[in-house]
Amino acid sequence: EVQLVESGGGLVQAGGSLRLSCAASGVIVDDVTIGWFRQVPGKEREGVSCNSFLNRKTYYQDSVVGRFTLSVDSAKNTATLRMDNLQPEDTGVYYCAVDLNGLIDVLGPNWCLVDRYFELWGRGTPVTVSS
Repeated sequence: EVQLVESGGGLVQAGGSLRLSCAASGVIVDDVTIGWFRQVPGKEREGVSCNSFLNRKTYYQDSVVGRFTLSVDSAKNTATLRMDNLQPEDTGVYYCAVDLNGLIDVLGPNWCLVDRYFELWGRGTPVTVSS
């Protein structure tokens, strides 16, 4: 079965850290573009970070630059999002996703923070940051 399973979310105070993990099965993380997204109720889902299969570079939303780090572990077939100096505005449900069809490879890596190009999604893990 092809699936993604996120873990590591929780409640943390502002300034704290969390490490989210995305375990992939049925798909090899090295062979796809993989991204992390988040959503707050009532708002659109937004891209947080992604690693492009095309050039193996990692991209970040401006608001998380310097605080979040995405890494891909080939041996464990996982993608990890390390989040430091968390702020209340980082609260949301965090999802990992992969581009199974390679559409982002065609469009270009700049599109890897756009959720509509990702076909396989996990169920998400909630993150709450208190002030």
